[in-house]
Amino acid sequence: MASKKDPRLARAGVSGFNKPKRTPNHPKKSHIVVAKEGSQIKTIRFGQQGVSGSPKKSGESTSYRKRRESFKARHSKNIAKGKMSAAYWADKVKW
Repeated sequence: MASKKDPRLARAGVSGFNKPKRTPNHPKKSHIVVAKEGSQIKTIRFGQQGVSGSPKKSGESTSYRKRRESFKARHSKNIAKGKMSAAYWADKVKW
């Protein structure tokens, strides 16, 4: 099985499992990832198209910091679900 590529990777256009990729032409979602945890595999689209997150930057404004903290607080239960949730990937990639 290791030598044969999973067809879901090719369909999603990603280089491997748990490697998120931007989807600029998707109408609603900004990223896609083929998540794999153990033997479970799932294609996840996440992130609102056209909206930037607020990744930590040195010298960032307090509004950016609060925006990021609010996202993490609002979605903390879903982020905690791990790699099989869209919130986990949005937190990791966009925030």
